[in-house]
Amino acid sequence: QLQASGGGLVQAGGSLRLSCAASGRTFSSYAMGWFRQAPGKEREFVTRITWRGGVTDYADSAVKGRFTISRDNAKNTVYLQMNSLKPDDTAVYYCASSSRGGRLELEGTYDYWGQGTLVTVSS
Repeated sequence: QLQASGGGLVQAGGSLRLSCAASGRTFSSYAMGWFRQAPGKEREFVTRITWRGGVTDYADSAVKGRFTISRDNAKNTVYLQMNSLKPDDTAVYYCASSSRGGRLELEGTYDYWGQGTLVTVSS
């Protein structure tokens, strides 16, 4: 089970930190990812991190330098620190768990998904 939290309403330029707590079977997990789905758009990859070694990857320059993924292995929790938020970052943010490596930017690589947490950035 994955429980995402931390979403909310923030002004442009502000920050939020999302959390994703993992438990149960999700814990044969190799990596965790964050995806987002903006209104009227398809869900897209944001970032991911491996539990072992903390290897990260980010989608593209739209979030690089502003978003940071991290994990706390002892708490089985992954975080997404989002700074300098823009209205275009408005979306439902989902965390997901993958038991294998490979194309971690693809939704199909993930086995379990959280319920999503809404981030709204006002201009």
